[in-house]
Amino acid sequence: MSSSSTDLPTPEGHGSVSGAPNLPEGFADAFTSRYVDTGELRLHAVIGGSGPPLLLVHGWPQTWYQYRLVMPALARDFQVVAVDQRGIGLSDKPEGGYDTGTVAADLVALMDALGHQRFALLGFDTGMLISYALAADHPDRVECLVVGEAPLPGVSPPTPLILPDAVKGRLWHISFNQQDEVNEQLVRGREDIFIGAEYDASAGKNKLPDYAVRYYIDTLSNPEALHGSFQLYRGFNVTSAQNEQRKTRRLTLPVLAIGGAESSGEGPGNAMKLVADDVQSLVIADCGHWLAEQAPAELLAALTAFLAAYRDRAAAADSAKDHAAVT
Repeated sequence: MSSSSTDLPTPEGHGSVSGAPNLPEGFADAFTSRYVDTGELRLHAVIGGSGPPLLLVHGWPQTWYQYRLVMPALARDFQVVAVDQRGIGLSDKPEGGYDTGTVAADLVALMDALGHQRFALLGFDTGMLISYALAADHPDRVECLVVGEAPLPGVSPPTPLILPDAVKGRLWHISFNQQDEVNEQLVRGREDIFIGAEYDASAGKNKLPDYAVRYYIDTLSNPEALHGSFQLYRGFNVTSAQNEQRKTRRLTLPVLAIGGAESSGEGPGNAMKLVADDVQSLVIADCGHWLAEQAPAELLAALTAFLAAYRDRAAAADSAKDHAAVT
């Protein structure tokens, strides 16, 4: 880690590990909140575990906290880095730079600062868009890719203007979030209505606990945080143009694409097959949009199997280094 990062204060309060409610037992002993100076901005990441690095990229309207239920088990085999992306949580919120190419470059700089040249990558919802951009723009950095619960602008068929009744509650926010000002004007002071409706509509039958929804509402209940949360959507036209170029360079690394049966289903797998050659598709039964919170056991089983080859390659490389050092 760079010396400038080690000199930064320890994150505290809401948004940090110390200020997060209902964490799994022992979480705060295994994970710490850190600020990391990337050279362009300061990012907040929650880091713990040992082994080859695994970068977790959250979706909207979430933060690193969405992965809290799976992070302890993942940390047995990996050094887990769960980041708040630009504009979100405790990370810096500059006015510009919200196309996925720029946000992906932020995360490469984060991993550089932490000393990780290559890593496994997981991103759900808008984190899928960012993770695809990172893997496509920086193919030498990513060993394997897990994505889920999103289309890819510029690759997937566009969302229709008139939404079917079955999906209107889940998808209407995509156009709304892209608006320049009126979305913030309408939501400010009514975050509980807007964010609460998003979590309810996208959950399917298995709703998230009230404490988790309240945490995410509180996270966005100030103007700067709310503004930052919409910025990635406002960059979708730039991201779409970037993806038009990215899809001409197909991904060759292993990809696992996951959907909830009560949400995107096979959609993520179908999207990734348009841009990647080695795609496994998984649909988790009885699960909505919030994969890591609604089906942590099923997600962990899938991740453990998919990431095993990456884990074993890293262990073999470490063993070879140790053997060479001895001889």
